[in-house]
Amino acid sequence: MANYIAVVHKDPKSDFGVSFPDFPGCVTAGSTIDEAKDMAHDALSLHLKGMLEDGENIPAPSKLEDIIDDPDYSNAIAILVVSVSESKPRSVRVNITVPEDMLRKIDNVAKKRGMSRSSFLVHAAQNAISSGQNSHSL
Repeated sequence: MANYIAVVHKDPKSDFGVSFPDFPGCVTAGSTIDEAKDMAHDALSLHLKGMLEDGENIPAPSKLEDIIDDPDYSNAIAILVVSVSESKPRSVRVNITVPEDMLRKIDNVAKKRGMSRSSFLVHAAQNAISSGQNSHSL
């Protein structure tokens, strides 16, 4: 398991935002700090999966002391340690048909979230599956 630092921040009239100093562009949020903590693990796991799928190198975790001393994170309201599995799950390439305008929307949202298209689609599917399991069996 690798342990990465997540920084929680909160602006007035906003959700609790979470960012990862080791992964610029990997961000998430929650309406409560506990929800933000849960979303942090999901966001980092999916971000790492996307990086692996794209053949990118995964950085070593930063030291907590370095994050705390960084003035960019001086307004943090909490620091979380997020553990993720270092094992690379087997990925399978699939071919799907998507309307062109929907693909543009997917790519735009994925880019805004700092995710690859694949990571975004997996994240959306995981959220749909989780929602379905919480309300009824699929």
